[in-house]
Amino acid sequence: MTAPPPPVVLIVEDHALLSTTLAMALQSHGLEARRCHDGTSDAVRAAIAGVVPGVALVDVDLGTGPGGEALNGVDLVPVLVGGGWRVVVMTGSAPEAEIARAVTAGAAGWVHKTAPFPELLAAVLDAVAGRPVLSEAERLRLAQVHHVDQARDRARRAGIDLLTAREREVLDGLVAGKRASAIAEESVVSLATVRAQIRAILAKLGVSSQLEAVALVRELDQK
Repeated sequence: MTAPPPPVVLIVEDHALLSTTLAMALQSHGLEARRCHDGTSDAVRAAIAGVVPGVALVDVDLGTGPGGEALNGVDLVPVLVGGGWRVVVMTGSAPEAEIARAVTAGAAGWVHKTAPFPELLAAVLDAVAGRPVLSEAERLRLAQVHHVDQARDRARRAGIDLLTAREREVLDGLVAGKRASAIAEESVVSLATVRAQIRAILAKLGVSSQLEAVALVRELDQK
């Protein structure tokens, strides 16, 4: 009787050194390790086409795409989970809200990239063996983190929706790095008028400074 093929572990990681080290370690445990350095959705779909689903180890920060856009490994979780893969995400700096988003999307768990290598390897081996990578309590906690984060985002977007067309133009100017005086000059209105519009923007967004308003918009644009 022909022996079944070894389980496949797909490593989606843009740093060759780490992915090569992981692949060698996994192969030493009798697993088939495949590497995908391109973190775009199309590349990952191509990498799993015709492959018996196994475990995917996905970095959250996958660098930039062909158009200069940031590639977020969390966005790949639904694609992989939908294809029958167990997903473990790894990150060195992603906020907890992103980890929570990955777990809520179906990831089996996560591991920190700065963790000792045996710990990272153990998380993958647990996933391959079908063992829990996260405790149920931790999974529920992260689901709650995601719920709170989503509610906060909805409230922030609702604040942006309250802005008038003119206030949105002023906010876009601030996000682009323009000073109030420059916005006033471009719009041929007084500086006092622009400052009044900025105060209205801050009130509607529930923030206390222009820096907070800009940070809020940039954060929402990344989601």
